[in-house]
Amino acid sequence: MNGLGRLLAAAVGAATARYALHEIRTAPPAPALERTNFRGRPVTLAAGPALAVGAAGAGAFGATSIPAGAAALVAGLGAGAVGLYDDVVGGRPEQKTAKGFAGHLAALREGRVTAGTVKVLGVGAAGLGAAVLLAADPRVAARRAGQRPLARAVDLLLGAGVVAGTANLLNLLDLRPGRALKSGLLLGAPLTGGPHGGIAAGAVGAASGLLGEDLDERVMVGDSGANALGAVLGVALAARTGPVGRAGILAVLAGLTAASEKVSFTAVIQRTPGLRELDALGRRSG
Repeated sequence: MNGLGRLLAAAVGAATARYALHEIRTAPPAPALERTNFRGRPVTLAAGPALAVGAAGAGAFGATSIPAGAAALVAGLGAGAVGLYDDVVGGRPEQKTAKGFAGHLAALREGRVTAGTVKVLGVGAAGLGAAVLLAADPRVAARRAGQRPLARAVDLLLGAGVVAGTANLLNLLDLRPGRALKSGLLLGAPLTGGPHGGIAAGAVGAASGLLGEDLDERVMVGDSGANALGAVLGVALAARTGPVGRAGILAVLAGLTAASEKVSFTAVIQRTPGLRELDALGRRSG
């Protein structure tokens, strides 16, 4: 896809996300998405499904093949749907006792299936479905032509891990207004080049279309938006890498996920010059 095509995909992403946000905000179920943010301000989670629709739809629009477009749709809409389930159901009092990946596993051992567990399994399934579809893309298939069956299976699992891991990473960063969207823009911008750049361009456009309202603390992307944005960017990452590249990316994602169980990303950002200023850029001061 050429530069004009990528710009068009970004524009489609921004316009779709903005339109979806308006429609969801004015729909009858909208009150169920009202929340209070970390500063006690009323916000709406409507930006989450709006971002999922915008990123997935524009990512598919920017894809250069039907399989790659389908992978973007499955990843974005699938991860966004289970993220929305966690946003709605996970806020219930009985669900709040399980925190982090370890907490959800502990609940599962006790026979309780938490909303977080549903989200983890759902994002993993969306990642696997996207990886299977992506394998049918002509460029990806050409890279896999000489692989043996076991190597192909491993490559598929690595691809699924990249999609799910990227979705989870952006969700882990979604603790302050604009942080997940800024992270998505920083990750996605370098991915807009190359044959699969249109997928990332669509996701970047959707994120940019909602950034202003997120920073102004009028909306919140929640698990739905963060998971969806990360999943579509994960498709763009998986599409441009082979087994070695996917394994390297997955190792980094796994390391960051493990670190999040022990270290507060917010605390790290606050005490790191440069990151602190970037994180606060454009956000309301109080």
